Amino acid sequence: MSALSMGGSLSGGTLLCFLTVCLLAMGPVVEAGRGRRERHNILLILTDDQDLVLGGMTPMKKTQVLIGQSGASFANAFAVTPLCCPSRSSILTGCYPHNHLVRNNSLDGNCSSQDWQKFQEPFTFPVYLQKQGYQTFYAGKYLNQYGDPKVGGVQHIPMGWNYWLGLVGNSKYYNYTLSANGREEKHGEHYEEDYLTDLLTNRSLEFLQKNSHLPFLMVLATPASHSPWTAAPHYKSAYSTIKAPRTGSFNVHGKDKHWLVRQAKTPMSNTSIEFLDNAYRERWQTLLSVDDMVAAVLGQLKSLGLLSSTYVFYTSDHGYHVGQFSLPIDKRQLYEFDIRVPLLVRGPGIKPNQTRLEPILNIDLGPTFLDIAGINVSQTHMDGQSFLPLLMNKTCNSSWRSDFLVEYTGEGSGGRDPTCPSLGPGVSHCFPDCVCEDAFNNTYACVRTLSPINLQYCEFADTEAFVEVYNMTSDPHQLLNIAKTVDPSLLEQMNQRLIKFQACSGASCRS
Repeated sequence: MSALSMGGSLSGGTLLCFLTVCLLAMGPVVEAGRGRRERHNILLILTDDQDLVLGGMTPMKKTQVLIGQSGASFANAFAVTPLCCPSRSSILTGCYPHNHLVRNNSLDGNCSSQDWQKFQEPFTFPVYLQKQGYQTFYAGKYLNQYGDPKVGGVQHIPMGWNYWLGLVGNSKYYNYTLSANGREEKHGEHYEEDYLTDLLTNRSLEFLQKNSHLPFLMVLATPASHSPWTAAPHYKSAYSTIKAPRTGSFNVHGKDKHWLVRQAKTPMSNTSIEFLDNAYRERWQTLLSVDDMVAAVLGQLKSLGLLSSTYVFYTSDHGYHVGQFSLPIDKRQLYEFDIRVPLLVRGPGIKPNQTRLEPILNIDLGPTFLDIAGINVSQTHMDGQSFLPLLMNKTCNSSWRSDFLVEYTGEGSGGRDPTCPSLGPGVSHCFPDCVCEDAFNNTYACVRTLSPINLQYCEFADTEAFVEVYNMTSDPHQLLNIAKTVDPSLLEQMNQRLIKFQACSGASCRS
C-alpha cells in the first residue's frame, strides 16, 4: 500500500472568480506608457527552528506590529519538510524535496553538495531576480554544509547573489566564520563586534544605505532560535520564569505512533524537564535580538523612503518540539509543532490587519518573489505557487490549494551508539537517556488536507508500512491515530493522492 515504495455551467460569482484567476495567470499588468510595472523591493527575514504552535512568536512584539498588523498574518503556513537543509533548499528552489533531492543536513544527503551547486543553485529564486536587474544581498545561515572545503569552501558564492555574507556551517552566535563575497572572515566572542544576529542587522543597514536607488532582494537568515541558544547579554535574564507549555501532547506517550516516537520515555525525568524548560526560555531570549533586527531594518527602510515600496516577509525554516510526545528537543517529525511556521507579510497593496487561512507552503515563497518582480513562474521548474494574488485579494479562496505534501528522509548512524548499545544501528540524535530523535526508517510522506476535511495522512517507508492518520478538527494535538478505525475507502483515497503528490513536478504539484 505504501506510496513510498512506488515511486456544468458556471454561476455568475463562479464565472467572475474564474475570469479573475485567468487574467492573473496572464501575468502582471503593465503600467500604461512605461512598458513595465514598477519593480518593488523584497526583504525576507528567515529564522532558524522558530515554531508557531508552541508560542514561538510571543517574543516578537515589534515584528507582529510592524509586519503582521501592517499586513497579513497566515495562520496556516507550513514547511514541506521539517529539517534545516532540505527545508531551506525548498525555499530557495520552490520545490518539494523529491525534486531538489536534498535529503538531510549532510553532504552525502546532498546538502550544499557539488550536485546541489551544479543542478539546483542555477534555478534558485535569486538567479531569476538578479537577471531582472535586482541587487541581491544574502546574510546569515545558508545551508548546513555551506563552506565545507570539499565543495568549494568559502570561495564558493552561490549563484544569484551580488552581495554574499554566508555563514560557514550551522547556526552559531559567536566564534564562527563567514564568507564575505568569497573571502574568509573569522569572528570571536565579543558582543559588540561578533554577535551574529546584530552583525547581520548592521551589515544589512550598510547595504541599504548604499543601494537605496536600485530594486533589491535582501535575505537575512538569523541563527535564532537554533541551539546553542546564546542570548545577547542584555537579554539573558528575560523570561526568567517561563517554562515550556504543559498543554497538548507534552510529556504524553505516543502509544499508537511510529516506533521512533513510541520509544520515548514517559513520564520524562525531572532533569529532562528542567533541561527542556531552559531550552525553551533561551530560545525566546535569542529571538529578542531578531525582533530588534526587524525594527532596525524597517526603520532604515522608512528613513530612506523605501518602506512603502518594499515587500517584507517574515518566516522560519520549520517548527520545533520541546517535550511533545516525550521527545526532548528537535524537529524532523510529521506533527503540527514541527511543520507549522510563522508567516507575516507586508508591502504595497496589502491591506493591514489581515489574517489569512489559506495553506501557504515554504515552496511558495520563491514563486511569490518572482511574481512581485514580474517573472512568469510557469516558465520555471518550481512546484510552489505565488500567493501574491491572495495578498492583494485578487483571487477567490476556492481556487487555492486545499492539500499538500510533507515528506522527510530519516537519518541514522551505521553503527551502534556506544552510550546506548541496546538501540542497535540506524538511529541518530540520541539523548543521554537513550531517547533518539531520528532513524533511517523515520522516512515518511504525508498528505495534509485542510478542506473539505481537516486531516493528516502519513505513510512510513519501513518494514511495518506504518500509517498514521489524524482528524485535525477533533484531535488538533494528534493524540489519537485513527488509521485502524477510519473508513478504508478514505485510506485508499488518501494513498492515491499521496502517490500523485510524490510523482508531481512543477505545474502538476499545483493541480
